[in-house]
Amino acid sequence: MILLDTNILIEILKGNRKTIEHVQSLNQTLAISSITVMELYYGVRNKAEISKLEKFVSLFEIIHLNETISSHATQLIKTYAKSHTLDIPDGLVAATALVSRVALLTYNTKDFKYIKGIKLL
Repeated sequence: MILLDTNILIEILKGNRKTIEHVQSLNQTLAISSITVMELYYGVRNKAEISKLEKFVSLFEIIHLNETISSHATQLIKTYAKSHTLDIPDGLVAATALVSRVALLTYNTKDFKYIKGIKLL
């Protein structure tokens, strides 16, 4: 299983052929964090986009926050918010990847590369 970051999904939604082909070539179960789902819904402009997004999101396994992920994210924020400007959504996505023991595919590796134990693609 591979966890996709929000920026990957945005590129897919924009029709970025390179990103689409790369994700398709992974040949693994694709998952997204419930935080990513929230970020995507936050960015929609109208009801038509909500409908399109609902169909798109249903293509992925959604990993929901739980006590373990929340606790791990809190520790990441405590450790990295000031030194590396780790924000809450990225902390939650990173914790989701770490707790679920999956790699994170992102275009923003700089936002995560300093986190001990995270596997980035």
